[in-house]
Amino acid sequence: MTKGYLSIVLHAHLPYVRHPESEKYLEENWFYEALTETYIPLLDVFNRLAGENVPFRLTFSISPPLLSMLMDPLLQGRYVRHLKKLMELAEKEEVRTRDGHFNSAALMYKERFQRAYHIFVHENNCNLVNAFKQLQDRGFLDITTCAATHGFLPIMMTNPEAVRAQIDTAVNLHKKHLGRAPEGIWLPECGYSPGIDENLKEYGLKYFFTDSHGLLYAYHRPRFANYAPVYCPSGVAAFARDIESSKQVWSADEGYPGDADYREFYRDIGYDLDYEYIKEYIHPDGIRVHTGLKYHRITGKVDLSHKQPYYPEWASRKAEIHAGNFLFNREKQVEYLSSIMERHPIIVAPYDAELFGHWWFEGPQWLEFLIRKMASNQSLKLITPMDYLKQYKVNQVTTPCSSTWGDAGYNGVWLNEKNHWIYRHLHMAADRMTELADMFPQANGNLRRALNQAGRELLLAQSSDWAFIIATGTMVSYAIRRTKQHLANFLRLYDDIKYCRIDEGFVSHLEWQNNIFPDIDYRSWRSRDAGQQAAIS
Repeated sequence: MTKGYLSIVLHAHLPYVRHPESEKYLEENWFYEALTETYIPLLDVFNRLAGENVPFRLTFSISPPLLSMLMDPLLQGRYVRHLKKLMELAEKEEVRTRDGHFNSAALMYKERFQRAYHIFVHENNCNLVNAFKQLQDRGFLDITTCAATHGFLPIMMTNPEAVRAQIDTAVNLHKKHLGRAPEGIWLPECGYSPGIDENLKEYGLKYFFTDSHGLLYAYHRPRFANYAPVYCPSGVAAFARDIESSKQVWSADEGYPGDADYREFYRDIGYDLDYEYIKEYIHPDGIRVHTGLKYHRITGKVDLSHKQPYYPEWASRKAEIHAGNFLFNREKQVEYLSSIMERHPIIVAPYDAELFGHWWFEGPQWLEFLIRKMASNQSLKLITPMDYLKQYKVNQVTTPCSSTWGDAGYNGVWLNEKNHWIYRHLHMAADRMTELADMFPQANGNLRRALNQAGRELLLAQSSDWAFIIATGTMVSYAIRRTKQHLANFLRLYDDIKYCRIDEGFVSHLEWQNNIFPDIDYRSWRSRDAGQQAAIS
């Protein structure tokens, strides 16, 4: 007899990194690594389960930047070339490691890269979005959206039109590629502040996720804590992350990913092997990078140079054990909660999708083991947030508090002494975009192209990824350059539009370079007063 529900939510997102001018940008590797290690393995797991009629329901959030990159022919072609190089390297590694402890891992990588190539090229004609859509249409995945460029909405609330444009653009792109309007949204960085839900309601979104304290400190406090959703005054539902189930999976110190038998992320042959041997498979300028071939296990809290060999079969057995442990803990959780609640509890377990496969190499295996074990479980069932809302239509009305799932739980990661300087420029640009949208209610030709491109540049500058990278100190120069370049492009377009001197060549160059959201509509930034006046006239 069912006692409760588990809702697993995977948020798939990468910043929009696309450089048609050169294949030498290291940052494009983020996309290729995530495809090989996360998105394709997860898709393989989902399709295998679906093919064997194993029942499951998961929520899968695909951010608009990632959706755009997955659909981009330039990046698709580059990824195919990337995979071919990996397969070539794996063939060489099979021979090099033949008489050593690393051979089982080398063979695993060879098979894995060949499988990735088959899935990407032969099974899906380089279109993974359609593959995920098929899983959605068959009822296995509930695919949700995110803000257009993962803009950090709480700080953007100074300009409501900027928030609306982020949501409007995202919803339209989602409908175009996935065939239906999204019902839920992953707020970037789980960043919520009161009032954002009003904007979500305007675009037909029915629920969002917040971190644990977003509900626990709501006004008024929720009767069922984090184990049932609440309705905001707008009628949009909020689901909160469960602390216990989340930490078991994402914590490298307390959770499963830190187990000694799992693969060590930071030892890679791109750094370990002789330069002359590896040079064809790292950056063409000789910069050593991760290749994805890693032959050591975590071993323990020891120096990287003393890691022990990685054995895939050991790690697989451990993933199955950990899946069983996770299920046991959730069963005990719902057993207790159901005894004190008047309804079935829902345990919401949201994770960055890239944790599964990229950071925690065995994550997709763990997830497959868990789903298979849950298929025959009587007390705990997989469910999506929308499924739960359909089952329990009446929920407490309250207002969640401002929160994020970042360090310390509030806005400090995205607004601090390292990155605060960007916001005065972003706010000014958002105000100017609204000014342009109000100034030209019905633009055509080159004027419309310039206005739409101004919107693209603003959205790209607003990505929360740049502030995050600056705060954490990784690839800082790239994040600063991207922020400044998009703002500079916007300001030039603003001046050219306002003073009637549009440079068609400049607009064409930006359309080629930053081609995200081909169907963008600059009127998404119109102020409500201007829109109402236009409707009346």
